[in-house]
Amino acid sequence: MNDFHWTKLFNPEFYITMEVGGIPIGIYMVLFIVFAETGLFAGFFLPGDSLLFLSGIYSRELVETFFLIPSDLSNVTILALLIATAATLGNIFGYWFGAKSGQFLYNKEDSFFFKKKYLYESQAFFEKHGGKAIIFARFLPIVRTFVPIIAGIVHMQKSKFMFYNVLSSILWSFLLVFAGHYLYGFFNEEFGIDLKKHIEKIILILIAVTTFPLVMKAIKARKNTTD
Repeated sequence: MNDFHWTKLFNPEFYITMEVGGIPIGIYMVLFIVFAETGLFAGFFLPGDSLLFLSGIYSRELVETFFLIPSDLSNVTILALLIATAATLGNIFGYWFGAKSGQFLYNKEDSFFFKKKYLYESQAFFEKHGGKAIIFARFLPIVRTFVPIIAGIVHMQKSKFMFYNVLSSILWSFLLVFAGHYLYGFFNEEFGIDLKKHIEKIILILIAVTTFPLVMKAIKARKNTTD
């Protein structure tokens, strides 16, 4: 604990490799963060896409918390299913929260964990894309936290919401977890590069890729305002 620094809270590897009393709890942290980021409106600051990608790299270690499975494919598939389940439950909670008490967010003052502008941006995103916004939002930081809440506020049909919710959770989880797992194996076998030794670079690349659409959207919106 003497080596702890608050910046580690933004490093996905910190959660994946976390131990308490020598007992690994990484899998529990991963599932909780996925649930929180997609289900709790304060979860937007938590690592999302990079967490899933790195989880794919550490899939064996994470799944071995529960049981030992020799098959790599089985390990990564089980991990992706667990994460997809946590993401689905997170969205359900977000939808329920929006349906029951989401309106208070529009009257809530800004804080460190909550910015009202994110709510309005997510609302515009939802209105533009409809049900498909739930799928698109999965791959967009910040937006994915608020879109399920917006769906609940506008009382989107539950069966329609669940369809897009489950589909988006599976796509998001399997694409990123499998990408992390098999790219790790590819670079290790073909080039002798251990991606675990380049975690910081991977995180920076993933942050750049996932935030690029948001940056371009902000630039476009600012340009339209000044024109």
